[in-house]
Amino acid sequence: MTDQAVDTSGPATAAGTEGPSVAAPRQFFGRERELKALKADIERAGLDTLAGRKAARARVLLIAGRPGSGRTALAEELTRVLLDTGDYPDGLLRARLTDLGGAPVPTERIARDLLDQLEVAGPPGADGDELSQLVREALVGRHVLLLLDDAADAEQVDPLLPDNPDCLVVATAQGPLTGIPGVRPCTIGGLDAASAVQLLAGAIGQVRITVDPRTAESLAEECGGQPAALVMIGGWLAAHPMASVADVTKQLRELPDDEQPTGARPLARAFRLVYESLPQTAGLILRLLALAPAGLADAHTASALAGCSVSAAQSTLDDFVRLGLLRTNGAELPQYEVPGCLAPLLRALLADRDRPAEIQLARARMLERTVRQLQSCRAITEPDSSTARRKLAGLPSSLRFPHPEAAAAWLRIRRPALLASARIAVEDGELDTLARRLVAALVRALAVHQGTEAAASDLYGLHGLVLAVAERRELPRERAAALLNLADLDARTGRTREALARYRAALDAGRTAKDPYATGRAMESVGGAYAELGDFHRASDWYGRALAQRLTHGELADEARLYGRLGSVHTYAGRYGEALRNWRAAAAGYRRLGDLAAQARALSEAARVQEYAGRPQESLRTCQEAVEWARQAKDVRLQAALELRLADTLDRLGDPAAARLHRGTAQRLLDKEGSTYEIRSVPTEN
Repeated sequence: MTDQAVDTSGPATAAGTEGPSVAAPRQFFGRERELKALKADIERAGLDTLAGRKAARARVLLIAGRPGSGRTALAEELTRVLLDTGDYPDGLLRARLTDLGGAPVPTERIARDLLDQLEVAGPPGADGDELSQLVREALVGRHVLLLLDDAADAEQVDPLLPDNPDCLVVATAQGPLTGIPGVRPCTIGGLDAASAVQLLAGAIGQVRITVDPRTAESLAEECGGQPAALVMIGGWLAAHPMASVADVTKQLRELPDDEQPTGARPLARAFRLVYESLPQTAGLILRLLALAPAGLADAHTASALAGCSVSAAQSTLDDFVRLGLLRTNGAELPQYEVPGCLAPLLRALLADRDRPAEIQLARARMLERTVRQLQSCRAITEPDSSTARRKLAGLPSSLRFPHPEAAAAWLRIRRPALLASARIAVEDGELDTLARRLVAALVRALAVHQGTEAAASDLYGLHGLVLAVAERRELPRERAAALLNLADLDARTGRTREALARYRAALDAGRTAKDPYATGRAMESVGGAYAELGDFHRASDWYGRALAQRLTHGELADEARLYGRLGSVHTYAGRYGEALRNWRAAAAGYRRLGDLAAQARALSEAARVQEYAGRPQESLRTCQEAVEWARQAKDVRLQAALELRLADTLDRLGDPAAARLHRGTAQRLLDKEGSTYEIRSVPTEN
């Protein structure tokens, strides 16, 4: 027997989560026969081999059993043994395929979680097919174990199977995965009597077992040999040292069946016995943990749900861990997990004991607390003199972070629960105001601590949630903002046509809301999408519309930028006269704004257009003017880039001596600054 955490719940971690493990590892008991059969199945020839073909996909081992039977613990022990053999040097990937509500986790979320574990970036907004293909591609040439926990059916597993026979998939489910070739389930029930008694002894001590070994066996039989039930009863006995094993066995026998199926009765009875021994406040906290997003909670979550102090909630959660009702990561920032097999029991208990209004109030308190934590998480990154930091100082100490690193660590650990909380709040539909505040706060916190590029996938999903609320509540301004954000991410990942459709929809929403910013931004973005698609005529038309709106509002910076965009698309289209006029207008706009560096760039582009148009002398003079403005702006790198462009122009005019002088000047500037950059808004082949 080997050291390994006992599974108290069946399935453990949700897709996209950092699943907590128990704080103090317990032992893995029994299951020798099952382990031997599973290892033998790996060596058994598959259907492809029997047919004389090389296996095209990874082999699948299936462990079937009801939640609470220890199927996940067996899968974890098997993968641990296999990793020790060295046959899978690229490690273990795992994901949960069913959420705590019993619904299958979408393939998109599962695949994205696996890509995160592989440290492969999945494009934001990609669907399940695209992401599962990326997973399979990432596993080519690797020797990886893949643990897929609590699969609903074969259709959920099949897209995730690696196209690589050097990988091995270990799946857990309640029944067979019909449809995947060559899979024979290893079906497990309860532990054998000796292993079950040994598990109890580990919780309550060997002495209490030795004085009455027959009763200990009867207790194990009453628990159906199910590890989850045994762990809870062991925790209860450890918390009640004066109670005998015979007493708890009698209490279990006297509990009613509550119309549970025969196989589910031992777990339900054990849970009921433990629950009914809890103080009133602890019982309330336990019931309300059914509302914890993705089954993940911390002391603040429990405190907000029950309306008690954070310290009381923390103490109660630790008691639940000792009773086998929760698991924890045991870290400095502890996170607690509701075992999957107990989630339906908690939900049923909550619906039976608490009124809907009380449940909704508890959910609202939890969301409000989460919003305040996210605001604090972002505010700690602001300067000390900022308004956000002054507001932060007024929050209770339990809601404040000592430094940005602590806030970032909290956000990283709680990220799966925070994302699940946003999804659940939006799906609920009755707390839309809180849901919108939560999503907005989460977007800002992720952008500050991770950066918009790193957090793009999460941000895409969050903007989608904002869009759902805006459409449900008929909020055109919010709808326009969400569509613009989603379209920007689509455009960034190469889905230009999808982005174009969303920009057009955002324009309609902005017009409905009479929002000049949204309409102007949408028109400019539509122009950008058409430019990306190579439709320069439509691009210039939409840029012109956006410019006309900016001109009516006197927005100089936007006007100058749009003149530059028009200059670019006209240059691409070969309309050099219009391009030159627009670049000159852009330069004039930047001059009025006092932005000398931007003025120099605009003049540089005007010089490029003149060169394309076959007017090299005019191009030379314009480029010299641009160099002078860059010098006045004291932008050394820009000046060096322009000096190099000026040298190229002189070479084409047949003046290599002057070109060498300008290259020398550029080199001296580079030596002084250390680097430079190229100015380019149109391809040189034009």
